[in-house]
Amino acid sequence: MKLAIIGSGYVGLVTGVCFAELGHQVLCMDHDADKIARLQAGVAPIHEPGLQALLEVNLRQQRLHFSHQIEDAVDFAEVIFICVGTPALPDGQVDLRAMETAIAAIASRMQSYKLIVEKSTVPVQTAASLQMLAHKHLEGRAVPFDLASNPEFLSEGRAIADFMQPDRIVLGVESERASALLVKLYAPLNAPLLITDINSAELIKHASNAFLAMKISYANALARICELTGADIHKVTRGMGLDHRIGQAFLQAGVGYGGSCFPKDTAGFIKMAEATGYDFQLLKAVQEINQAQQDYFVHKVRTALAGDLKGKSLAVLGLSFKPNTDDVREAPALAIIRCLLADGAHVSVYDPVAMTNAARILGDSVVYAADPYAACEQADAVLFVTEWELFRYLDLSRLKALLKQPLVLDGRNIFEAAKMQQLGFVYQGIGQKIVSIHPPLGKEHEMV
Repeated sequence: MKLAIIGSGYVGLVTGVCFAELGHQVLCMDHDADKIARLQAGVAPIHEPGLQALLEVNLRQQRLHFSHQIEDAVDFAEVIFICVGTPALPDGQVDLRAMETAIAAIASRMQSYKLIVEKSTVPVQTAASLQMLAHKHLEGRAVPFDLASNPEFLSEGRAIADFMQPDRIVLGVESERASALLVKLYAPLNAPLLITDINSAELIKHASNAFLAMKISYANALARICELTGADIHKVTRGMGLDHRIGQAFLQAGVGYGGSCFPKDTAGFIKMAEATGYDFQLLKAVQEINQAQQDYFVHKVRTALAGDLKGKSLAVLGLSFKPNTDDVREAPALAIIRCLLADGAHVSVYDPVAMTNAARILGDSVVYAADPYAACEQADAVLFVTEWELFRYLDLSRLKALLKQPLVLDGRNIFEAAKMQQLGFVYQGIGQKIVSIHPPLGKEHEMV
C-alpha cells in the first residue's frame, strides 16, 4: 500500500519507518528541508532506540522516501496520515493551525480518493471541523475522500516496540471503505482492534494520557504523605499495584511528569472539557500536584543545604524528561535547574543523549560535564533527576570521593536508601524515610 506521512517529527517518523518495515511504500513529508535532507542521507534527527537501524534498512530497500513538498505526498499515496504538531497555546487550548494547514493543502491538491487519517492528538470533534475545511478547499470539485482518526500510543524510549506490538489499535471511521483500508493496513500486527466513531477515537487519546498523568500525580501525592508519616512509597505502591484493577505502571513517585504529551494533553483536555461546560477539577489537581512536586524537590535541596544555595555547587544528572530519549520538552530537570540557578547555585549537568537539546534552552548558564563523575567533582550535592539505567551502575565509592560532602538527592528513587546509608551517603529519595549517617555532615547540613 502507498502511504504518506505529513509531518516527520517524533510520531510521524516512527510511524513512517515502521509502516515501511511492514512492507509498505511510504513517503514522509516535512516542511523542514534540512531535516528531510538528513533523513534522505539516513540520519535520524531524534534519539529513539532502534529507529536509526530501521531508517537505514528501509532506505536501502527503497520502501521509504522523503520530501519537503506536500504535493509529492498527496500525489504519492491513497492513505495520508497527518502527524503534525498540535502544541498547547498559552491558555492550554490545543493549537490546530498545522492540522488545518495540512488539510487545506491536501484538499487543494487531491484529484482522486484519499483516506485522510488524524494521527496527531486533537480535541474531540476536530474531525468534523476538518471535514468542513476540506470541502471548502475542494472548491466544488467532486473528489471523494474519507476522514478517520487513528490516535497514536507511542511512548518515547520504546516507540518502535509500541508500534510493532501495540496494546490496541483504535480506528475512528465513518465509512466501510475507510474501515477496510485501515484494517488491512494494520492486519500484520495481529493486535486488538477497536473500531469506533471518530469522536470516540479522538477522545480515547486525550482520556488515556490524562489518566496516566493522574496516576503519576497520585503516586507523588502519596509520596508526600509517606514522608510525613514514616511510610515507604515503594511498599505502598507495590501493595496497590498487586491489585490487578490498579497495576504497577505509572505509580512510580518522582519529580513529576514532563515531555511533549502529558503536560500538553492534560491542559488540552481541561480546556476541551471547559468548552463543553464541564469543569474538570480532577485534572486541574493533577496539574497542580505535578508542579508542586518539582517545587518540593527544590525545597528538599534547599533544606538539605541549610536553606541557602547561593554559591553552592550542584551536580544534576539527567536532563531528558525520561530515559532513552533526548527529548527535553517540559522536562522536570530544566524547571528544577532554573530554580537552582535563581537561588544562586552553580550547576553542572550530565545526560547521555540530551545535552545538545538542553543546551539550546539553558545556554551557558550551566556547565556541561563529559561524564557523571566530572559533573560531581567538588559538588556540594548530586541530584538525580532522570532515571537513566547507567546511573544505577555508577561507581558509588568513586562518586562519594569526588563530592565535597556525600549528599545525594534522588528525584527518581534510583537507589535503595539502606544501601546508600551503608555506603556513607546522606541520602534522600522521594516518599521514603529520611536517613542520615554517623557522623552527620554537621549541624548546618543536617537533613530535616
